Amino acid sequence: MSALVEARPKALQLQADAENGQYLTFMLGGEIFAIGILAVKEIIEYGGLTEVPMMPECIRGVINLRGAVVPVLDLASRFGKAATAVTKRTCIVIVEVVNGDAQMVVGVVVDAVNAVLEIPASEIEPPPSFGAKIRTDFIEGMGKVNGKFVILLDIDRIISLDELGALAEAVSDPPAAA
Repeated sequence: MSALVEARPKALQLQADAENGQYLTFMLGGEIFAIGILAVKEIIEYGGLTEVPMMPECIRGVINLRGAVVPVLDLASRFGKAATAVTKRTCIVIVEVVNGDAQMVVGVVVDAVNAVLEIPASEIEPPPSFGAKIRTDFIEGMGKVNGKFVILLDIDRIISLDELGALAEAVSDPPAAA
Protein backbone atom coordinates (compact mmCIF):
# COMPACT_ATOMS: atom_id res chain seq x y z
CA MET A 1 0.00 0.00 0.00
CA SER A 2 2.86 2.40 0.75
CA ALA A 3 3.82 2.41 -2.95
CA LEU A 4 0.42 3.95 -3.69
CA VAL A 5 0.96 6.88 -1.34
CA GLU A 6 2.72 9.77 -3.02
CA ALA A 7 3.81 13.11 -1.68
CA ARG A 8 1.35 15.73 -2.89
CA PRO A 9 0.04 19.08 -1.74
CA LYS A 10 -2.93 19.01 0.66
CA ALA A 11 -5.41 20.47 -1.84
CA LEU A 12 -4.55 17.81 -4.42
CA GLN A 13 -4.79 15.07 -1.80
CA LEU A 14 -8.25 16.26 -0.67
CA GLN A 15 -9.40 16.46 -4.28
CA ALA A 16 -8.07 12.97 -5.00
CA ASP A 17 -9.69 11.59 -1.83
CA ALA A 18 -13.01 13.18 -2.83
CA GLU A 19 -12.81 11.82 -6.38
CA ASN A 20 -11.77 8.34 -5.26
CA GLY A 21 -14.02 8.55 -2.21
CA GLN A 22 -11.95 5.92 -0.41
CA TYR A 23 -11.53 6.21 3.33
CA LEU A 24 -10.08 3.93 5.99
CA THR A 25 -12.67 3.65 8.75
CA PHE A 26 -11.81 2.88 12.34
CA MET A 27 -13.30 2.88 15.82
CA LEU A 28 -12.29 5.32 18.52
CA GLY A 29 -14.21 5.59 21.77
CA GLY A 30 -17.25 3.84 20.30
CA GLU A 31 -17.51 6.21 17.31
CA ILE A 32 -16.63 5.61 13.66
CA PHE A 33 -14.01 7.88 12.11
CA ALA A 34 -12.31 7.84 8.71
CA ILE A 35 -9.10 9.08 7.10
CA GLY A 36 -8.61 9.52 3.35
CA ILE A 37 -6.87 6.38 2.10
CA LEU A 38 -4.18 8.37 0.28
CA ALA A 39 -2.77 9.55 3.63
CA VAL A 40 -2.52 5.97 4.98
CA LYS A 41 0.76 4.15 4.47
CA GLU A 42 0.07 0.98 6.46
CA ILE A 43 -1.58 -0.51 9.53
CA ILE A 44 0.49 -2.31 12.15
CA GLU A 45 -0.12 -4.16 15.39
CA TYR A 46 0.16 -2.08 18.55
CA GLY A 47 3.41 -2.61 20.42
CA GLY A 48 7.10 -1.86 20.67
CA LEU A 49 6.60 1.72 21.87
CA THR A 50 9.41 3.60 23.56
CA GLU A 51 8.22 6.42 25.79
CA VAL A 52 9.96 9.76 25.32
CA PRO A 53 10.15 12.08 28.33
CA MET A 54 8.73 15.61 28.23
CA MET A 55 6.37 14.96 25.32
CA PRO A 56 2.75 16.17 25.18
CA GLU A 57 0.26 13.76 26.76
CA CYS A 58 -1.14 12.81 23.35
CA ILE A 59 2.25 11.48 22.16
CA ARG A 60 2.49 7.86 23.35
CA GLY A 61 6.12 7.49 22.29
CA VAL A 62 8.06 6.34 19.24
CA ILE A 63 8.39 3.09 17.33
CA ASN A 64 11.09 1.69 15.09
CA LEU A 65 9.51 1.19 11.68
CA ARG A 66 12.08 -0.51 9.45
CA GLY A 67 14.88 1.61 10.92
CA ALA A 68 12.98 4.91 11.00
CA VAL A 69 11.90 6.60 14.22
CA VAL A 70 8.15 7.22 13.99
CA PRO A 71 6.26 9.20 16.66
CA VAL A 72 2.97 7.64 17.79
CA LEU A 73 0.01 9.88 18.63
CA ASP A 74 -2.95 8.75 20.74
CA LEU A 75 -5.88 10.11 18.76
CA ALA A 76 -8.34 9.91 21.68
CA SER A 77 -5.97 11.91 23.88
CA ARG A 78 -5.48 14.44 21.06
CA PHE A 79 -9.26 14.89 21.02
CA GLY A 80 -9.19 15.70 24.75
CA LYS A 81 -10.55 12.34 25.89
CA ALA A 82 -9.00 9.65 28.07
CA ALA A 83 -6.05 7.79 26.53
CA THR A 84 -6.93 4.77 24.39
CA ALA A 85 -7.06 1.55 26.40
CA VAL A 86 -4.93 -1.08 24.67
CA THR A 87 -6.80 -4.24 23.63
CA LYS A 88 -5.98 -7.03 21.20
CA ARG A 89 -7.72 -5.03 18.41
CA THR A 90 -5.78 -1.79 19.07
CA CYS A 91 -3.73 -0.80 16.01
CA ILE A 92 -1.34 1.87 14.88
CA VAL A 93 -2.29 3.46 11.56
CA ILE A 94 0.83 4.84 9.88
CA VAL A 95 -0.03 8.07 8.05
CA GLU A 96 1.92 10.62 6.05
CA VAL A 97 1.10 14.20 6.93
CA VAL A 98 1.96 17.35 5.04
CA ASN A 99 2.57 20.61 6.88
CA GLY A 100 3.75 23.37 4.57
CA ASP A 101 6.83 21.97 2.84
CA ALA A 102 7.46 19.38 5.54
CA GLN A 103 6.29 15.78 5.29
CA MET A 104 6.27 13.45 8.23
CA VAL A 105 5.32 9.86 8.92
CA VAL A 106 3.34 9.47 12.15
CA GLY A 107 1.60 6.55 13.84
CA VAL A 108 -1.95 7.06 15.12
CA VAL A 109 -3.38 4.78 17.83
CA VAL A 110 -6.98 3.64 17.17
CA ASP A 111 -9.25 1.17 18.97
CA ALA A 112 -9.82 -1.00 15.90
CA VAL A 113 -9.63 -0.71 12.11
CA ASN A 114 -12.90 -1.46 10.29
CA ALA A 115 -12.63 -1.32 6.50
CA VAL A 116 -11.89 0.80 3.46
CA LEU A 117 -15.15 2.35 2.27
CA GLU A 118 -16.01 4.29 -0.84
CA ILE A 119 -17.97 7.40 0.06
CA PRO A 120 -19.07 9.42 -2.99
CA ALA A 121 -18.68 13.20 -2.75
CA SER A 122 -22.48 13.53 -2.97
CA GLU A 123 -22.73 11.67 0.37
CA ILE A 124 -20.33 14.00 2.21
CA GLU A 125 -21.72 16.94 4.19
CA PRO A 126 -19.67 19.86 5.53
CA PRO A 127 -18.47 19.59 9.13
CA PRO A 128 -20.89 20.75 11.81
CA SER A 129 -20.28 24.23 13.18
CA PHE A 130 -21.12 23.13 16.74
CA GLY A 131 -21.97 20.10 18.82
CA ALA A 132 -19.05 17.91 17.75
CA LYS A 133 -17.14 16.14 20.51
CA ILE A 134 -13.84 17.13 18.85
CA ARG A 135 -12.50 20.39 17.47
CA THR A 136 -14.39 21.25 14.30
CA ASP A 137 -11.18 22.16 12.46
CA PHE A 138 -10.15 18.49 12.83
CA ILE A 139 -13.22 17.44 10.79
CA GLU A 140 -13.03 17.42 6.99
CA GLY A 141 -16.66 16.40 6.57
CA MET A 142 -19.43 14.01 7.57
CA GLY A 143 -19.84 10.98 5.31
CA LYS A 144 -23.19 9.22 5.11
CA VAL A 145 -22.84 5.43 5.06
CA ASN A 146 -25.86 3.13 5.43
CA GLY A 147 -27.91 5.85 7.13
CA LYS A 148 -25.19 6.66 9.68
CA PHE A 149 -22.58 9.40 9.80
CA VAL A 150 -18.86 8.70 9.63
CA ILE A 151 -16.63 11.55 10.81
CA LEU A 152 -14.04 12.25 8.09
CA LEU A 153 -10.89 13.57 9.73
CA ASP A 154 -8.40 16.10 8.40
CA ILE A 155 -5.27 14.26 9.51
CA ASP A 156 -2.94 17.12 8.53
CA ARG A 157 -4.71 19.47 10.97
CA ILE A 158 -4.87 16.86 13.74
CA ILE A 159 -1.13 16.27 13.44
CA SER A 160 -0.18 19.90 12.94
CA LEU A 161 3.58 19.99 13.50
CA ASP A 162 3.39 23.61 14.70
CA GLU A 163 0.68 22.91 17.26
CA LEU A 164 2.31 19.71 18.55
CA GLY A 165 5.62 21.57 18.78
CA ALA A 166 3.94 24.24 20.92
CA LEU A 167 2.48 21.52 23.15
CA ALA A 168 5.92 19.92 23.55
CA GLU A 169 7.43 23.29 24.49
CA ALA A 170 4.70 23.88 27.07
CA VAL A 171 5.39 20.48 28.65
CA SER A 172 9.18 20.87 28.67
CA ASP A 173 9.10 24.48 29.86
CA PRO A 174 6.20 24.87 32.32
CA PRO A 175 5.31 28.40 33.47
CA ALA A 176 7.03 29.52 36.66
CA ALA A 177 4.90 29.43 39.79
CA ALA A 178 4.15 32.85 41.24
